Amino acid sequence: MLFLITGGSGSGKSEYAEQMVLKLQKTPRLYIATMYPFDEECHQRIKRHRCMRAEKGFDTLECYTGLKDADVSGYGTVLLECMSNLTANELYQEGGAKEQCAEAILEGVRRVQAQCGHLLIVTNEIFSDGMVYEEETRNYQRHLGRINRQLAAMADVVVEVVCSIPVVHKGNPEDVR
Repeated sequence: MLFLITGGSGSGKSEYAEQMVLKLQKTPRLYIATMYPFDEECHQRIKRHRCMRAEKGFDTLECYTGLKDADVSGYGTVLLECMSNLTANELYQEGGAKEQCAEAILEGVRRVQAQCGHLLIVTNEIFSDGMVYEEETRNYQRHLGRINRQLAAMADVVVEVVCSIPVVHKGNPEDVR
């Protein structure tokens, strides 16, 4: 099954996604991490997050671009966090898919989903702040918006987390085991 979990910055969406993974009890568990380590602070944060996830029974795969090449076979549940980082990486990193990032990412999601029992994807809601951005940022928003819409259409369950409160928009996460 495919789950899409969205919400604003600091909304509690990551915590909700991890709780859902633990409820699903389909093991082993894999966490696909997409945050590119730009500096020492990022490396320390990644190290801390790896330790926290290991305590919850997650293996970790760092995947900054090329999701379609990820081998997740044998994993019962995969948590991909987060789509907004992956989109930025594909759009701007060397070796990324650039303007074809939406197609590349969606192909990767389909391939990962075909290899595991449950796939949970965390993404950010970055579209309702009312700000007017430069063209480059608007281009990023267009790509992420397209990806989020496609993922929502593909997903069995779509949940938006607002102030740590899950709001179900599609499917019923309690029906899934």
